[in-house]
Amino acid sequence: MRELLNGLYGDGPVVIAGPCSAESEEQVLETGFALARMGIKVLRAGLWKPRTHPGGFEGVGARGLSWLQRIKRETGMLLATEVATPEHVSAALEAGIDIFWIGARTTANPFAVQQLADALQGHDVPVLVKNPMSPDLELWIGAMQRLAAAGVKHIGAIHRGFTPSTPHEQYRNTPRWDIAIELKQRYPALCILCDPSHMGGRRELVGELSRQALTMGFDGLFVESHCCPDQALSDASQQLSPSALLQMLSQLDPRHGEDSSEELEQLRQRIDECDRELVGLLARRMAVVREIGHYKQRHHVAVVQTSRFNIVLRQAIELARTEGMSEEFITTVMHAIHDEAVRQQV
Repeated sequence: MRELLNGLYGDGPVVIAGPCSAESEEQVLETGFALARMGIKVLRAGLWKPRTHPGGFEGVGARGLSWLQRIKRETGMLLATEVATPEHVSAALEAGIDIFWIGARTTANPFAVQQLADALQGHDVPVLVKNPMSPDLELWIGAMQRLAAAGVKHIGAIHRGFTPSTPHEQYRNTPRWDIAIELKQRYPALCILCDPSHMGGRRELVGELSRQALTMGFDGLFVESHCCPDQALSDASQQLSPSALLQMLSQLDPRHGEDSSEELEQLRQRIDECDRELVGLLARRMAVVREIGHYKQRHHVAVVQTSRFNIVLRQAIELARTEGMSEEFITTVMHAIHDEAVRQQV
């Protein structure tokens, strides 16, 4: 997948853009032609839209395929659309759609993914897989494995964030960059795009999320753009006009590949030294933990002492703040240390 998309965009970041939904021929043509003039090589548009409640706009379906085909004929753009059933696959294949994507709701259902994989057997069409709505890396990987087992050769991933754990989060979907980074570490050759539109949920957040994704080495963006965003029939608040998208893209600073300069190598050596010191400190701490464990055993004291841990955590958070570290980070670290401390004592 990476080779295919890099062949279109060269050294620049991949940008697949277009409306959340194909709503009318006029809307698709106006948006597609504007994006083509910007240099966008792949137009994305949803034809079949899964909605939480019945009665909403569920897409124009197969009749929108001819609109996309006209864009391809007149601009040379490649076409991408979401497929969720074998019937969608059949119609999109017949229409010559170049790239399929599997949505988050479908990825979460192994039965549905397997049906799509079976429908794709024998067809050399690239497929992008969005992460499931829950932060389950194995479910995400499993969906891609099902496609690979069916003979799909070009597979990529789209990171669109995960359902928030609290109702007051800043983003529509929590980024959880760590999960996408682990996916990248486990499959270095996998093409991974970021969907900042669904991640942010508001157009004013799309630019910053795009910048973060490219800074972390994502291969590109899978972003929503509509000729009249405020009038969109789905996801109006998160779509950018083509002109706003162009302005946003011009302000990004994509990062490329690896760097092995002497300056960077020296900095990495300093990091290695810090890591050695850090592991040494943790080892010393766990040695004390084991002594505490022996004491608790002799005196019949419970291993887990919640009040004591709360004191330790508060102290660590205060120290972290003075050093410019986030409360979220140090809380995660201290919980991991505490979990290991409990394991060492039982």
